[in-house]
Amino acid sequence: MGGIFGVASKNSCTLDLFFGVDYHSHLGTKRGGMAVYGANGFARSIHNIENSPFRTKFDGDLDELEGTIGIGCISDNEPQPLLIQSHLGSFAITTVGKINNQQALVERAYENGHIHFLEMSGGRINPTELTAALINQKSTITEGLLYAQEQIEGSMSILILTPEGIYASRDRLGRTPIMVGYKEDAFCVSFESFAYINLGYSDYKELGPGEIVYITPESVEQMAPPREEMKMCSFLWVYYGYPTSTYEGINVETMRYECGKMLAKRDDVRTDIVAGVPDSGIAHAVGYANESGIPFARPFIKYTPTWPRSFMPQSQNQRNLIARMKLIPVDALIRDKSLLLIDDSIVRGTQLGETTEFLYQSGAKEVHIRPACPPLMFGCPYLNFSRSNSELDLITRRIIREREGDNVPDDILADYANPDSQNYKEMVEEIRKMLNFTTLRYHRLDDLVASIGVSPCKLCTYCWSGKK
Repeated sequence: MGGIFGVASKNSCTLDLFFGVDYHSHLGTKRGGMAVYGANGFARSIHNIENSPFRTKFDGDLDELEGTIGIGCISDNEPQPLLIQSHLGSFAITTVGKINNQQALVERAYENGHIHFLEMSGGRINPTELTAALINQKSTITEGLLYAQEQIEGSMSILILTPEGIYASRDRLGRTPIMVGYKEDAFCVSFESFAYINLGYSDYKELGPGEIVYITPESVEQMAPPREEMKMCSFLWVYYGYPTSTYEGINVETMRYECGKMLAKRDDVRTDIVAGVPDSGIAHAVGYANESGIPFARPFIKYTPTWPRSFMPQSQNQRNLIARMKLIPVDALIRDKSLLLIDDSIVRGTQLGETTEFLYQSGAKEVHIRPACPPLMFGCPYLNFSRSNSELDLITRRIIREREGDNVPDDILADYANPDSQNYKEMVEEIRKMLNFTTLRYHRLDDLVASIGVSPCKLCTYCWSGKK
């Protein structure tokens, strides 16, 4: 995944940019970067943040990153922002998204006269550099952004820093958000709406799908209007979005309360306590507890001083180990108790299965699991949400392969995604037995959409339904 932030100010933008980018640290774990334009022209810094927070890596760079206009990012993948010199002038660019047709676009760029791309490790091409190459094929930055959005299969939200201002382009179908904030003498642009509140900014506007604006310290000018069609990622509300953020007018925390409430309405199990798997399941569990009347408690506490993020390492085995090391049991709330746990989702099942065993070993009588979303059936083709190399990393698809073989027709997969089908019920039971849960009941997709409260036609639910 990743997050982006920018500031255009009449005064120094450096501290606002620094803290605004830092507030996106939950969206990426590999690299952070900032670029500014000031009296000495462009300045940029990029650091690896896999083993230390963004703040500690960039604190020493602030004197060198002095300017009035700047952009920055937290990235799970490529180094950025990039500094580009072209017939459109010099600019910096940062992006968040995924390009699925990268090879075809590279070949087309060569045909159109592009000479070379820099290779990253593993022979990959930086998608932000490729996006810049697409933009540079047109005669203006606005035309280039529109062209890039049309050519890219996947999604790509983009910030471009010029000496005078910032171009912000939300991806063509609005899968990820872009918000604009304002205060006296400055505007900012942000993936997360909460990232600028403590910096003194107020909400100015949320860009629509494909909308492009040009931001200066004095104004926000619309360069291209929003499109009608939108496919906002539903998983942002369920998991990735920070609780204090709001997308399309729907706050993440309140959506999660509603999600837990609807889970409880369809459930009849009675347990001693309801708990959320820290941190992403807690708000869902609060909603469930409030609706069911079962007390909310925290039977294990997340130890974060030295283990801030369970998905930090690149190795899945290391991530599982760190996730296990972070959870400290509260014996008085576990021993001889029946527990109902809500996690945001079940992907591979490894971590939640180990957490369940950990609870049994700590004396729990029963462990009932209620994921806050439907079974994940399809890898996301639009956003870099996971390091999974194959859909067979998903526990659902491994069970379906065991039952149906390697080549499963689309109509059979659709039947497994249908919560009213026999295949669905048997798949869920297989997952329950494999992970040793007392009971397992997933959130229904129709209930999830209702929990969000945005028109279903404006939401992407591909990872659960397979429908684009």
